[in-house]
Amino acid sequence: MKLAKAAFVDPEQNALYGMAAVALSLFVFAYSGRFGQISILAYYGAWLPLALLDYRKVLGNYLRYLWILSFAILCFVSVFWSPAPGISMRTAIQYLTHIVCALIAMRTVSVVTLARGAIIGCAVVLLYSLLFGVYFFDPLDGTYSFVGAFASKNQLGFYASLGLFFSYAGIMILGLRRLWLLAGAGTALLSAYSLFASQSATSVLTTVVILAVLAGLQVLGRLAPSARKMLFAGGLIVLVMGASAAMAFGAMDAVLGIFGKDSTLTGRTYLWQQGIEAARQHPLLGLGYQGYWVQGFPEAERLWEEFYIGSRSGFHFHNTYIETMVETGVVGTLLLCLILLTGFFGHLKRVLHDRRNPASLVLFGVFALLLVRSFVEIDVMHPYHVGSFLFYFAAGKLTLRNPEPAPARRQLVRLRPVSPYAA
Repeated sequence: MKLAKAAFVDPEQNALYGMAAVALSLFVFAYSGRFGQISILAYYGAWLPLALLDYRKVLGNYLRYLWILSFAILCFVSVFWSPAPGISMRTAIQYLTHIVCALIAMRTVSVVTLARGAIIGCAVVLLYSLLFGVYFFDPLDGTYSFVGAFASKNQLGFYASLGLFFSYAGIMILGLRRLWLLAGAGTALLSAYSLFASQSATSVLTTVVILAVLAGLQVLGRLAPSARKMLFAGGLIVLVMGASAAMAFGAMDAVLGIFGKDSTLTGRTYLWQQGIEAARQHPLLGLGYQGYWVQGFPEAERLWEEFYIGSRSGFHFHNTYIETMVETGVVGTLLLCLILLTGFFGHLKRVLHDRRNPASLVLFGVFALLLVRSFVEIDVMHPYHVGSFLFYFAAGKLTLRNPEPAPARRQLVRLRPVSPYAA
Protein backbone atom coordinates (compact mmCIF):
# COMPACT_ATOMS: atom_id res chain seq x y z
CA MET A 1 0.00 0.00 0.00
CA LYS A 2 1.50 3.30 -1.12
CA LEU A 3 0.56 6.47 0.75
CA ALA A 4 0.57 9.83 -1.02
CA LYS A 5 2.90 12.56 0.21
CA ALA A 6 -0.09 14.75 0.91
CA ALA A 7 -1.15 12.41 3.72
CA PHE A 8 1.91 13.64 5.63
CA VAL A 9 2.76 17.16 4.43
CA ASP A 10 -0.48 18.75 3.17
CA PRO A 11 -2.35 20.60 5.97
CA GLU A 12 -5.64 19.90 4.19
CA GLN A 13 -5.11 16.14 3.99
CA ASN A 14 -2.78 15.10 6.82
CA ALA A 15 -5.12 15.59 9.79
CA LEU A 16 -4.60 12.05 11.10
CA TYR A 17 -0.81 12.17 10.95
CA GLY A 18 -0.67 15.77 12.20
CA MET A 19 -2.81 15.02 15.26
CA ALA A 20 -0.69 12.00 16.14
CA ALA A 21 2.57 13.95 15.72
CA VAL A 22 1.35 16.85 17.86
CA ALA A 23 0.05 14.54 20.60
CA LEU A 24 3.31 12.57 20.59
CA SER A 25 5.32 15.79 20.80
CA LEU A 26 3.38 17.01 23.83
CA PHE A 27 3.91 13.70 25.61
CA VAL A 28 7.65 13.80 24.86
CA PHE A 29 7.92 17.38 26.10
CA ALA A 30 6.21 16.39 29.33
CA TYR A 31 8.08 13.19 30.14
CA SER A 32 11.35 13.08 28.19
CA GLY A 33 13.11 13.19 31.56
CA ARG A 34 11.45 9.87 32.43
CA PHE A 35 11.72 8.07 29.10
CA GLY A 36 15.11 9.41 28.06
CA GLN A 37 16.70 9.73 24.63
CA ILE A 38 14.36 7.29 22.90
CA SER A 39 11.48 9.74 23.41
CA ILE A 40 13.49 12.61 21.93
CA LEU A 41 14.31 10.47 18.90
CA ALA A 42 10.60 9.74 18.50
CA TYR A 43 9.93 13.50 18.50
CA TYR A 44 12.55 14.12 15.82
CA GLY A 45 11.25 11.13 13.89
CA ALA A 46 7.78 12.66 13.75
CA TRP A 47 8.88 15.90 12.07
CA LEU A 48 12.34 15.84 10.44
CA PRO A 49 11.67 13.01 7.92
CA LEU A 50 8.86 15.10 6.41
CA ALA A 51 11.54 17.24 4.77
CA LEU A 52 12.61 14.19 2.73
CA LEU A 53 9.14 13.85 1.24
CA ASP A 54 8.85 17.38 -0.12
CA TYR A 55 11.61 19.66 1.13
CA ARG A 56 10.35 22.76 -0.69
CA LYS A 57 6.88 22.56 0.82
CA VAL A 58 8.05 21.41 4.25
CA LEU A 59 11.03 23.72 4.77
CA GLY A 60 10.24 26.78 2.67
CA ASN A 61 12.65 29.69 2.41
CA TYR A 62 14.56 29.97 5.69
CA LEU A 63 15.76 33.47 4.83
CA ARG A 64 12.21 34.57 5.76
CA TYR A 65 12.70 33.02 9.19
CA LEU A 66 15.86 34.87 10.20
CA TRP A 67 13.97 37.04 12.69
CA ILE A 68 12.53 33.87 14.21
CA LEU A 69 15.91 32.12 14.35
CA SER A 70 17.86 35.16 15.56
CA PHE A 71 17.76 34.30 19.26
CA ALA A 72 18.69 30.65 18.63
CA ILE A 73 21.64 31.75 16.47
CA LEU A 74 22.90 33.98 19.29
CA CYS A 75 22.59 31.06 21.72
CA PHE A 76 24.75 29.03 19.35
CA VAL A 77 27.35 31.80 19.01
CA SER A 78 27.51 32.26 22.81
CA VAL A 79 29.49 29.02 22.95
CA PHE A 80 32.61 31.11 22.28
CA TRP A 81 32.39 32.99 25.60
CA SER A 82 30.47 30.51 27.75
CA PRO A 83 32.24 29.19 30.89
CA ALA A 84 30.73 25.78 30.03
CA PRO A 85 31.15 25.59 26.23
CA GLY A 86 30.30 21.90 26.02
CA ILE A 87 26.93 22.37 27.72
CA SER A 88 26.19 25.52 25.72
CA MET A 89 27.04 23.82 22.43
CA ARG A 90 24.89 20.76 23.12
CA THR A 91 21.83 22.67 24.31
CA ALA A 92 22.15 25.28 21.52
CA ILE A 93 22.09 22.49 18.90
CA GLN A 94 19.10 20.93 20.66
CA TYR A 95 17.32 24.27 20.78
CA LEU A 96 17.96 25.07 17.11
CA THR A 97 16.82 21.64 15.89
CA HIS A 98 13.80 21.89 18.18
CA ILE A 99 12.86 25.17 16.46
CA VAL A 100 13.30 23.56 13.04
CA CYS A 101 10.81 20.86 14.07
CA ALA A 102 8.36 23.55 15.22
CA LEU A 103 8.70 25.36 11.88
CA ILE A 104 8.16 22.10 9.98
CA ALA A 105 5.02 21.55 12.04
CA MET A 106 3.95 25.11 11.28
CA ARG A 107 4.11 24.49 7.52
CA THR A 108 2.49 21.06 7.57
CA VAL A 109 -0.13 21.30 10.34
CA SER A 110 -3.20 23.53 10.38
CA VAL A 111 -4.35 25.28 13.54
CA VAL A 112 -7.41 23.01 13.65
CA THR A 113 -5.18 19.94 13.57
CA LEU A 114 -2.92 21.52 16.19
CA ALA A 115 -5.90 22.04 18.49
CA ARG A 116 -7.11 18.48 18.00
CA GLY A 117 -3.65 17.05 18.63
CA ALA A 118 -3.21 19.24 21.70
CA ILE A 119 -6.57 18.09 23.10
CA ILE A 120 -5.46 14.47 22.74
CA GLY A 121 -1.92 15.14 23.95
CA CYS A 122 -2.95 17.10 27.05
CA ALA A 123 -5.48 14.41 27.96
CA VAL A 124 -2.85 11.66 27.72
CA VAL A 125 -0.27 13.70 29.65
CA LEU A 126 -2.68 14.52 32.46
CA LEU A 127 -4.05 10.97 32.66
CA TYR A 128 -0.51 9.64 32.99
CA SER A 129 0.16 12.11 35.79
CA LEU A 130 -3.04 11.21 37.61
CA LEU A 131 -2.24 7.49 37.36
CA PHE A 132 1.45 7.64 38.26
CA GLY A 133 1.79 11.01 39.97
CA VAL A 134 2.99 11.85 43.48
CA TYR A 135 2.68 14.59 46.07
CA PHE A 136 5.60 16.84 46.79
CA PHE A 137 6.47 18.69 50.01
CA ASP A 138 7.58 22.27 49.42
CA PRO A 139 9.99 23.27 52.20
CA LEU A 140 9.66 26.95 51.29
CA ASP A 141 5.97 27.28 52.21
CA GLY A 142 5.57 24.05 54.18
CA THR A 143 2.73 22.63 52.07
CA TYR A 144 2.11 19.46 50.08
CA SER A 145 1.02 19.76 46.47
CA PHE A 146 0.27 17.28 43.71
CA VAL A 147 2.98 17.40 41.03
CA GLY A 148 1.78 14.44 38.96
CA ALA A 149 4.57 12.73 37.06
CA PHE A 150 6.47 16.03 36.82
CA ALA A 151 9.11 17.47 39.10
CA SER A 152 7.12 20.66 39.64
CA LYS A 153 3.48 21.52 40.22
CA ASN A 154 3.90 24.48 37.86
CA GLN A 155 4.57 22.14 34.92
CA LEU A 156 1.48 20.09 35.77
CA GLY A 157 -0.46 23.34 36.00
CA PHE A 158 0.88 24.49 32.63
CA TYR A 159 -0.35 21.37 30.85
CA ALA A 160 -3.70 21.72 32.61
CA SER A 161 -3.84 25.33 31.37
CA LEU A 162 -3.07 24.18 27.82
CA GLY A 163 -5.76 21.51 28.06
CA LEU A 164 -8.36 24.12 29.03
CA PHE A 165 -7.07 26.59 26.45
CA PHE A 166 -7.17 24.22 23.47
CA SER A 167 -10.48 22.71 24.55
CA TYR A 168 -12.01 26.19 24.60
CA ALA A 169 -10.28 27.17 21.36
CA GLY A 170 -11.34 24.01 19.58
CA ILE A 171 -14.99 24.14 20.62
CA MET A 172 -15.76 27.85 20.91
CA ILE A 173 -13.43 29.34 18.28
CA LEU A 174 -12.69 26.65 15.69
CA GLY A 175 -16.12 25.05 15.98
CA LEU A 176 -15.18 21.41 16.61
CA ARG A 177 -18.28 19.24 16.82
CA ARG A 178 -19.47 15.63 17.19
CA LEU A 179 -16.81 13.40 18.75
CA TRP A 180 -14.40 16.32 19.10
CA LEU A 181 -16.96 18.19 21.14
CA LEU A 182 -17.03 15.28 23.60
CA ALA A 183 -13.24 14.94 23.53
CA GLY A 184 -12.77 18.66 24.19
CA ALA A 185 -15.27 18.62 27.04
CA GLY A 186 -13.60 15.56 28.59
CA THR A 187 -10.13 17.14 28.33
CA ALA A 188 -11.47 20.37 29.83
CA LEU A 189 -12.87 18.52 32.87
CA LEU A 190 -9.64 16.56 33.29
CA SER A 191 -7.62 19.76 32.97
CA ALA A 192 -9.77 21.63 35.47
CA TYR A 193 -9.32 18.86 38.03
CA SER A 194 -5.55 18.74 37.43
CA LEU A 195 -5.33 22.52 37.72
CA PHE A 196 -7.13 22.39 41.05
CA ALA A 197 -4.96 19.51 42.28
CA SER A 198 -1.70 21.27 41.32
CA GLN A 199 -2.58 24.40 43.33
CA SER A 200 -0.43 26.40 40.91
CA ALA A 201 -1.42 30.04 41.36
CA THR A 202 0.45 31.02 38.18
CA SER A 203 -1.45 28.54 36.01
CA VAL A 204 -4.86 29.29 37.52
CA LEU A 205 -4.58 33.06 37.16
CA THR A 206 -3.12 33.01 33.64
CA THR A 207 -5.74 30.55 32.43
CA VAL A 208 -8.63 32.65 33.74
CA VAL A 209 -7.18 35.83 32.25
CA ILE A 210 -6.47 34.37 28.80
CA LEU A 211 -9.84 32.66 28.45
CA ALA A 212 -11.53 35.92 29.42
CA VAL A 213 -9.49 37.79 26.79
CA LEU A 214 -10.41 35.27 24.09
CA ALA A 215 -14.09 35.50 25.01
CA GLY A 216 -13.92 39.29 24.83
CA LEU A 217 -12.24 39.23 21.41
CA GLN A 218 -14.89 36.83 20.16
CA VAL A 219 -17.56 39.35 21.13
CA LEU A 220 -15.64 42.11 19.36
CA GLY A 221 -15.32 39.87 16.32
CA ARG A 222 -19.03 40.31 15.67
CA LEU A 223 -18.44 43.98 14.91
CA ALA A 224 -16.97 45.61 11.84
CA PRO A 225 -13.14 45.93 11.92
CA SER A 226 -13.23 49.73 12.41
CA ALA A 227 -15.60 49.56 15.37
CA ARG A 228 -13.69 46.56 16.69
CA LYS A 229 -10.43 48.51 16.86
CA MET A 230 -12.00 51.50 18.61
CA LEU A 231 -13.70 49.37 21.27
CA PHE A 232 -10.54 47.34 21.81
CA ALA A 233 -8.47 50.49 22.36
CA GLY A 234 -11.06 51.91 24.76
CA GLY A 235 -11.37 48.64 26.65
CA LEU A 236 -7.58 48.38 26.94
CA ILE A 237 -7.37 51.85 28.50
CA VAL A 238 -10.13 51.03 31.00
CA LEU A 239 -8.47 47.71 31.84
CA VAL A 240 -5.08 49.32 32.51
CA MET A 241 -6.61 52.02 34.70
CA GLY A 242 -8.70 49.47 36.61
CA ALA A 243 -5.74 47.17 37.15
CA SER A 244 -3.59 50.05 38.40
CA ALA A 245 -6.27 51.11 40.85
CA ALA A 246 -6.75 47.54 42.06
CA MET A 247 -3.01 47.14 42.62
CA ALA A 248 -2.94 50.38 44.60
CA PHE A 249 -5.66 49.09 46.94
CA GLY A 250 -3.87 45.80 47.60
CA ALA A 251 -5.71 43.53 45.20
CA MET A 252 -2.52 41.60 44.42
CA ASP A 253 -1.95 40.64 48.05
CA ALA A 254 -5.60 39.60 48.36
CA VAL A 255 -5.39 37.37 45.28
CA LEU A 256 -2.12 35.82 46.43
CA GLY A 257 -3.65 35.20 49.84
CA ILE A 258 -6.34 33.03 48.25
CA PHE A 259 -3.60 30.68 47.06
CA GLY A 260 -1.64 30.87 50.28
CA LYS A 261 1.10 33.03 48.79
CA ASP A 262 2.76 36.17 50.12
CA SER A 263 4.23 39.22 48.43
CA THR A 264 7.58 37.44 47.96
CA LEU A 265 5.91 34.86 45.67
CA THR A 266 7.47 32.01 47.64
CA GLY A 267 10.97 33.41 47.39
CA ARG A 268 10.81 34.42 43.74
CA THR A 269 11.49 38.10 44.43
CA TYR A 270 14.74 37.14 46.16
CA LEU A 271 15.61 34.87 43.23
CA TRP A 272 14.94 37.75 40.84
CA GLN A 273 17.33 39.95 42.79
CA GLN A 274 20.05 37.32 42.51
CA GLY A 275 19.43 37.05 38.78
CA ILE A 276 19.65 40.80 38.26
CA GLU A 277 22.98 40.87 40.13
CA ALA A 278 24.30 38.05 37.94
CA ALA A 279 23.14 39.85 34.77
CA ARG A 280 25.05 42.99 35.75
CA GLN A 281 28.33 41.10 35.56
CA HIS A 282 27.94 40.40 31.80
CA PRO A 283 25.34 42.93 30.61
CA LEU A 284 25.87 42.97 26.85
CA LEU A 285 26.07 39.33 25.73
CA GLY A 286 25.54 37.46 28.97
CA LEU A 287 27.36 34.55 30.50
CA GLY A 288 26.50 32.10 27.71
CA TYR A 289 23.46 30.02 26.83
CA GLN A 290 22.80 27.51 29.65
CA GLY A 291 26.06 28.66 31.19
CA TYR A 292 24.81 29.64 34.64
CA TRP A 293 23.02 26.61 36.11
CA VAL A 294 26.03 24.28 35.90
CA GLN A 295 26.96 21.81 38.61
CA GLY A 296 30.16 22.87 40.34
CA PHE A 297 29.66 26.60 39.73
CA PRO A 298 29.57 28.41 43.11
CA GLU A 299 26.56 30.70 42.56
CA ALA A 300 24.39 27.96 41.10
CA GLU A 301 25.31 25.59 43.93
CA ARG A 302 24.47 28.27 46.50
CA LEU A 303 21.02 28.93 45.06
CA TRP A 304 20.28 25.21 44.71
CA GLU A 305 21.09 24.78 48.38
CA GLU A 306 19.05 27.79 49.49
CA PHE A 307 15.98 26.59 47.56
CA TYR A 308 16.36 22.92 48.54
CA ILE A 309 16.97 21.68 44.98
CA GLY A 310 18.54 18.30 45.76
CA SER A 311 18.78 17.24 42.12
CA ARG A 312 20.88 20.34 41.32
CA SER A 313 19.18 20.67 37.95
CA GLY A 314 15.97 21.90 36.36
CA PHE A 315 16.03 25.24 38.21
CA HIS A 316 15.85 28.80 36.87
CA PHE A 317 15.15 32.41 37.88
CA HIS A 318 11.38 32.09 37.31
CA ASN A 319 11.42 35.07 34.96
CA THR A 320 12.08 34.78 31.23
CA TYR A 321 13.68 38.20 30.88
CA ILE A 322 16.02 37.85 33.85
CA GLU A 323 17.04 34.35 32.72
CA THR A 324 17.67 35.64 29.20
CA MET A 325 19.67 38.60 30.51
CA VAL A 326 21.89 36.32 32.58
CA GLU A 327 22.59 33.90 29.72
CA THR A 328 22.53 36.09 26.58
CA GLY A 329 22.62 39.67 27.88
CA VAL A 330 20.79 42.70 26.53
CA VAL A 331 21.25 41.55 22.93
CA GLY A 332 19.61 38.18 23.54
CA THR A 333 16.78 39.71 25.55
CA LEU A 334 15.98 42.17 22.77
CA LEU A 335 16.00 39.41 20.15
CA LEU A 336 13.67 37.21 22.19
CA CYS A 337 11.35 40.15 22.91
CA LEU A 338 11.34 40.96 19.19
CA ILE A 339 9.95 37.50 18.39
CA LEU A 340 7.47 37.59 21.28
CA LEU A 341 6.08 41.07 20.57
CA THR A 342 6.07 40.60 16.78
CA GLY A 343 4.03 37.43 17.18
CA PHE A 344 1.72 38.95 19.79
CA PHE A 345 0.91 42.13 17.87
CA GLY A 346 1.06 40.43 14.47
CA HIS A 347 -1.74 38.02 15.29
CA LEU A 348 -3.64 40.71 17.21
CA LYS A 349 -3.56 42.88 14.08
CA ARG A 350 -5.04 40.04 12.03
CA VAL A 351 -7.74 39.44 14.63
CA LEU A 352 -8.77 43.11 14.69
CA HIS A 353 -8.36 43.77 10.97
CA ASP A 354 -9.69 40.64 9.25
CA ARG A 355 -13.40 40.06 8.96
CA ARG A 356 -13.00 36.61 10.49
CA ASN A 357 -9.75 34.85 11.36
CA PRO A 358 -10.23 32.09 13.96
CA ALA A 359 -6.73 30.69 13.38
CA SER A 360 -5.02 33.95 14.31
CA LEU A 361 -7.32 34.32 17.32
CA VAL A 362 -6.11 30.96 18.62
CA LEU A 363 -2.46 31.80 17.91
CA PHE A 364 -2.88 35.21 19.54
CA GLY A 365 -4.16 33.34 22.61
CA VAL A 366 -1.00 31.21 22.58
CA PHE A 367 1.20 34.32 22.53
CA ALA A 368 -0.91 36.01 25.20
CA LEU A 369 -0.61 32.97 27.48
CA LEU A 370 3.17 32.78 27.01
CA LEU A 371 3.53 36.55 27.46
CA VAL A 372 1.66 36.57 30.78
CA ARG A 373 3.58 33.54 32.03
CA SER A 374 6.94 35.00 30.93
CA PHE A 375 7.08 37.21 34.02
CA VAL A 376 7.05 34.25 36.42
CA GLU A 377 8.10 31.21 34.36
CA ILE A 378 10.58 30.06 31.69
CA ASP A 379 8.62 28.55 28.80
CA VAL A 380 10.19 29.64 25.51
CA MET A 381 13.98 29.43 25.77
CA HIS A 382 14.61 25.72 26.41
CA PRO A 383 14.59 22.79 23.95
CA TYR A 384 11.96 20.06 24.14
CA HIS A 385 9.47 22.28 25.95
CA VAL A 386 5.85 22.65 24.90
CA GLY A 387 6.05 26.42 25.41
CA SER A 388 8.92 26.94 22.97
CA PHE A 389 7.30 24.59 20.42
CA LEU A 390 4.04 26.57 20.45
CA PHE A 391 5.98 29.85 20.54
CA TYR A 392 7.85 29.18 17.29
CA PHE A 393 4.88 27.45 15.68
CA ALA A 394 2.71 30.54 16.23
CA ALA A 395 5.48 32.93 15.17
CA GLY A 396 6.10 30.98 11.99
CA LYS A 397 2.43 31.22 10.96
CA LEU A 398 2.95 34.97 10.54
CA THR A 399 5.28 34.27 7.61
CA LEU A 400 2.43 32.62 5.70
CA ARG A 401 0.08 34.84 3.76
CA ASN A 402 -2.81 32.47 4.46
CA PRO A 403 -2.24 30.84 7.88
CA GLU A 404 -5.02 28.38 7.16
CA PRO A 405 -5.83 26.95 3.73
CA ALA A 406 -9.12 28.26 2.44
CA PRO A 407 -11.74 25.68 1.55
CA ALA A 408 -11.81 24.81 -2.10
CA ARG A 409 -14.37 26.73 -4.06
CA ARG A 410 -16.85 24.87 -6.15
CA GLN A 411 -16.36 25.22 -9.86
CA LEU A 412 -19.52 26.55 -11.49
CA VAL A 413 -20.09 25.22 -14.98
CA ARG A 414 -22.44 27.19 -17.15
CA LEU A 415 -24.44 25.22 -19.67
CA ARG A 416 -25.12 27.16 -22.83
CA PRO A 417 -27.58 25.94 -25.45
CA VAL A 418 -25.96 24.65 -28.57
CA SER A 419 -27.50 25.44 -31.91
CA PRO A 420 -28.48 22.32 -33.85
CA TYR A 421 -26.99 23.98 -36.92
CA ALA A 422 -23.56 24.51 -35.33
CA ALA A 423 -20.76 22.68 -37.07
